[in-house]
Amino acid sequence: MSVDSRFSHKIWDETELSKMIPKGLPFPLLSDAGGNIGKVYGVYDSKAGVDIRGRFIIDPDGVIQAIEILAPPVGRNVSELIRQLQAFQHVRTTGEATPASWTPGQQTLKPRPELVGNVWKEWKVKDK
Repeated sequence: MSVDSRFSHKIWDETELSKMIPKGLPFPLLSDAGGNIGKVYGVYDSKAGVDIRGRFIIDPDGVIQAIEILAPPVGRNVSELIRQLQAFQHVRTTGEATPASWTPGQQTLKPRPELVGNVWKEWKVKDK
């Protein structure tokens, strides 16, 4: 979503995104004309008239689970976004916790009182 019009998004998709993402984006680009949504999420820069790059992971209950806001010259890491989405989905369906840098198939932890101070006993970090 950005303050750009849907027509700007269409041109950007046709001239640039289509060359970078062979199958295209799996979701629509939305226009936040006037920055109203950006204002609600605290990412609208009124002096520049743009939404600052922000990413919000919102669960099915409407609760924000993660926020990342980046300055315009810094690129985003799509792989990390996908990893976080997978981790949030895993946590939601299993009730387990995912350690730092967790990816699907790796060990998780079952939260419980006796785990406090003893994570090191259960979570074995593997050298790469």
